[in-house]
Amino acid sequence: MRDFEYVAPTSIDGAVQAFAGANGNARALAGGTDLIDQIRVGRWTPEIVIDMKRIPELNILEYSASTGLRIGAAVSLARVHNHPDVVANYPGVEIPTGFVGSVQIQNRGSIGGNIGNGAPSGDTISPLIALNATVTITGPRGQREEPLEGIFAGPGQLTLQPDEFLVEVKVPPPAPRSSSHYVRFIPRAEMDIAVAGVGVSMTVADGGRVEEVGIVLTSVAPTPVRATAAEGVVRGQQLTRDIVRQAGERAIEAASPISDVRGSAEYRIELVKVLTRRALASCAGQLGVQVD
Repeated sequence: MRDFEYVAPTSIDGAVQAFAGANGNARALAGGTDLIDQIRVGRWTPEIVIDMKRIPELNILEYSASTGLRIGAAVSLARVHNHPDVVANYPGVEIPTGFVGSVQIQNRGSIGGNIGNGAPSGDTISPLIALNATVTITGPRGQREEPLEGIFAGPGQLTLQPDEFLVEVKVPPPAPRSSSHYVRFIPRAEMDIAVAGVGVSMTVADGGRVEEVGIVLTSVAPTPVRATAAEGVVRGQQLTRDIVRQAGERAIEAASPISDVRGSAEYRIELVKVLTRRALASCAGQLGVQVD
């Protein structure tokens, strides 16, 4: 592993200064479970590694019924997974935070790192997008908030500038009679990368009609991708087996998968259909809605 300078600021201003002084050749370390190995194999060759774990704002994890969920970029996956308000209100966030790596990885790895990798296979990303999450980004030109789905530019690539970093993820408060879910397929029982996955959020009226829905796909395109055609099939409808089947068929319109050692493109297409149906049915089940 090549040498690099290590700094551990204790404030956002300190981190901004560290990034600004790195001439675009710094990497943020939140958990380090991916970054350190990426440096070891030469994928990244930073001059400076900036440890974000000591910055209070990046360790916030709080929920309010009026403003929703705030997750600092350095908060561990385990903290999110076990937080009672996440468990009660955001199953679509609770589930994938228990999928990433091993228990040891989850105790060190972070939401910010899972997003910051920019991997289309990131398990936490598609359900957060389905829940209309936003991210707070800061740097020497100031702070801004953007929809999470808008910051992915390609495999391993974000739209952030080299001197910018994630501060937190914000998830809106769940609407009455809403649910969320994430389902994926992996070759092994645990500790594997999704061959395909689907994150879904859903809000239904008292009669069971779907008022709003988000369907976002994992590992089947260069970035996490929203299945807008499938959403259009479901939105405004009573959930029936035929509607759910149609949604699965239309979800593949958003997919442009590759073939690799984990599965062929054709296999991933079939998985999208199945996983979309399962995720929709699971959301309906959370709300006591029977899919006939």
